[in-house]
Amino acid sequence: MAIGVILALMGTACLIQLANVQLVNGKSMAQAAAQSRTITVTLKASRGKIMDTNGSILAQSVERYTIIGNPEEAQAFTPTTCTKQTGDNCHQIDGKPVGATGAAAVARLLAPVLGMDATELGAMLSGTGQYAVLKKDVTPAVKRKISKLNLGGIVYAELSNERIYSNGTLMGALLGGVDGEGKGVAGIEQMENKTLTGEDGYQVYQQGNNGVEIPGTMTESKDAVNGSDVTLTIDHDVQWYVEKVLRESCEKYSSPWGIAVVQDTQTGDILALADSDEIEAGSDQAKMTVSRAVSETFEPGSIGKVFTMSGMIQLGLHQASDKFTVPDHITVNGQTYSDATTHGAEHWTLAGILEQSSNVGMIIAGEKMSNEQRYDFIRKFGIGQDNRLGLPGESDGLLYSADQWDLRTQNTVLFGQAYTTNALQLTNAVAVIANKGVKKPQRIIKTISDAEGHSEEQKPKGEATRVIDEQVASQVMNAMESVSDHYSQFIKVDGYRVAAKSGTAEVAGADGRLSSIISDYSAIIPADNPRFVVTVVLKDPQGVFGGLTAGPVTAEIGEFLMQKYEVPASSPRTDAIPVTW
Repeated sequence: MAIGVILALMGTACLIQLANVQLVNGKSMAQAAAQSRTITVTLKASRGKIMDTNGSILAQSVERYTIIGNPEEAQAFTPTTCTKQTGDNCHQIDGKPVGATGAAAVARLLAPVLGMDATELGAMLSGTGQYAVLKKDVTPAVKRKISKLNLGGIVYAELSNERIYSNGTLMGALLGGVDGEGKGVAGIEQMENKTLTGEDGYQVYQQGNNGVEIPGTMTESKDAVNGSDVTLTIDHDVQWYVEKVLRESCEKYSSPWGIAVVQDTQTGDILALADSDEIEAGSDQAKMTVSRAVSETFEPGSIGKVFTMSGMIQLGLHQASDKFTVPDHITVNGQTYSDATTHGAEHWTLAGILEQSSNVGMIIAGEKMSNEQRYDFIRKFGIGQDNRLGLPGESDGLLYSADQWDLRTQNTVLFGQAYTTNALQLTNAVAVIANKGVKKPQRIIKTISDAEGHSEEQKPKGEATRVIDEQVASQVMNAMESVSDHYSQFIKVDGYRVAAKSGTAEVAGADGRLSSIISDYSAIIPADNPRFVVTVVLKDPQGVFGGLTAGPVTAEIGEFLMQKYEVPASSPRTDAIPVTW
């Protein structure tokens, strides 16, 4: 009877609890159970591609996975012996039993697939909590192998992306890189980060004990939206060739570094923006280094005479054919200035002064040009101004206002000293002559295409502005072509006329003194039908003068451009302005 009473009481208690579970608290307990099985899974958006002007991929994100382990579940894991009854839902290593339980067993199964040490994996799975990152950037093939290990609920994969740069050091620092979260932190990756970054999606569903989604339980979802693709104006082939030539030239002239820019005169598009530094795109070095072609500033040297001559003619002070008697040195306001070579009193026209690159001649010709006018024309050509390309680390250079000039500076600015610029600025300034006196804004981003394939042309930032009259630009172009003819023995592009100007400037060296040299050369090609401006800058080359070092490099690049773009050969030159009298 006692046993019967106890059983009756137990049965009654069970019935009461059953009623409580199913009737009183049934709904809330069912919700709690569903909630414990419900997870939110992030759907990772892919970062957009970076491509060259012809669609060649420079940077892209590929499908990768982050492998996640659940330490609590791993420590409670017991391998299932493989028999006829268990079929494929079992665990073994090379046809043999696992030989362990818990985290050690999971590690033994997983280590060969991930290519990791089993002891290291076991330690990672022996901690507390339910989330441990075991390995990042795993390929889809490896992820599929993990799925066949029957470790659902213990080990799973989260979709991620790996940034791949397909051309090694090509544009390394210019492209930059992304951090561990996929955010652009340097170069174009940083500049266009907002455009390239997509918007993650998500799915909310219930999972079973094996970590697999329970069919029909998805309650909410949002698709991921991939980032937009960015197409540059850079031509992969031109960039590759220019970088190659720069490295060879630095070796030839024992120069520590070189920079080159190729610009389409008709559009303002940058076809190549190169330096001799060999930095792997996406590497830690690329993430911490600004492209030298963007950041390096220097005195332009005698290339600055192009801007001074343009101002003199535009103001009506001179014509290119005006005649001057030019000694090799001159003293003005107690300051003595000299030409690079010793010579007697030469009879040169203004065009001849540019051809011979005479500092003294520019001072004599610029006598009636006020300091404010000298400043205004340098500035109008874009020197010391924002290029508005938005490239990280780009410097505007330095151009002090005329009221800050001392007695020496007011004359050295006439021949490209006492102010600094960068290669992009200098190239666009010379392009003013090629564009018949009009300064066009530069562009490095060509198009942006969203995830749905809609492409939008990117207009240059800023408007075209007239700097000098067309007939003034024509005279300066004529004189620059005489400069090119002056160097024709060792700087020429067969079949094409070239208008150019060389420069050589002393700059501060590592010792803080004027112990280093910048040699540069900027050329318009073809001179009779301008298509490109090419600028080359070399630091401390053996040979010193820009016309003897940077000049041949410029010609080599120009020859490649003529062949690649199949530019028609030039007509003979018949209108040269006299350079002597």
